[in-house]
Amino acid sequence: MYPITTGNLTTVESLFLTETLAGLQACPKFMHAKYFYDERGDYIFQQIMEMDEYYLTNAEMNIFSNQAEQIAELIKGDTPFDLIELGAGDATKSIHLLRVLGKHNLEFSYLPIDISAHVISDLEDNLPKELPELDIKGLNGDYLHMLQKGITLSNRRKVVLFMGANIGNMDQAEVQTFLGSVRKLLAKGDMLIIGFDLKKNPKQILAAYNDSKGITSAFNLNLLERINKELGGDFELENFEHYVSYDPESGACKSYLISLKDHIVHIGAVTIPFVKDEYIYMEISQKYSLEDIERLASRSGFQYEHNFFDVNRYFVDAVWTVS
Repeated sequence: MYPITTGNLTTVESLFLTETLAGLQACPKFMHAKYFYDERGDYIFQQIMEMDEYYLTNAEMNIFSNQAEQIAELIKGDTPFDLIELGAGDATKSIHLLRVLGKHNLEFSYLPIDISAHVISDLEDNLPKELPELDIKGLNGDYLHMLQKGITLSNRRKVVLFMGANIGNMDQAEVQTFLGSVRKLLAKGDMLIIGFDLKKNPKQILAAYNDSKGITSAFNLNLLERINKELGGDFELENFEHYVSYDPESGACKSYLISLKDHIVHIGAVTIPFVKDEYIYMEISQKYSLEDIERLASRSGFQYEHNFFDVNRYFVDAVWTVS
């Protein structure tokens, strides 16, 4: 293991460096998917969401554009609340719910959380233009730290949104730990609305993560560019190739970058060797059955309340409560 020097980096930059070097010095090598989302990563992901092959966005959009009234009816209750969204992105789906909640003159605050400072800045600048009455306070950082911070901002009940199948970016052990942590932060009467991509034809899933135009490949390779730009790396992108696999039994869809030759990469003063055909494990996009989801709720201490499906039943937004 090589020494990790953080110098005068900010806390966020220091964590990025520390976790990146730890992953690349591990065996096998891996990256943290949360670091995909710099400004260029945000832009590429917007392109991904517009791809014909990437069915997830349209599926969940179908739910929120057509069933926002029903979702609002479940969450509105008779007391004020904070609507906290983990990984808010551009809020193009949640805005449907925000509009409905505003139309009913409900007393609530919207607290979007995102690892990308660029995303939070855009939301705080642009959402009030569309929803002038919206009480919004963005929180920039990782999910659990910012959720904990958001919960302390008021004594209102909490409704947590975790959309976009972002839960799928965690492996099974991480999911259980994460949901257990969320449950501990919430109180009786609080709610979690969480989006899951459902198991389906393997060819359809693979196409969504390995599109014909190479946009998902560019999204993965952009993390190497970010490391070069922000951490003093010298990755040569042509030395790597994007690869995706899907196991229909476990539901695990995994993305890798494969080294095409023996070579050396430097990040600052740290040297990282690669051999031909070695891989970097980039991310998982886990798919679930309804039975899997019900077990997750129960094991995490939530009460399973309701499912909202898109018209094709590709996707589900599940409503869980704390009892």
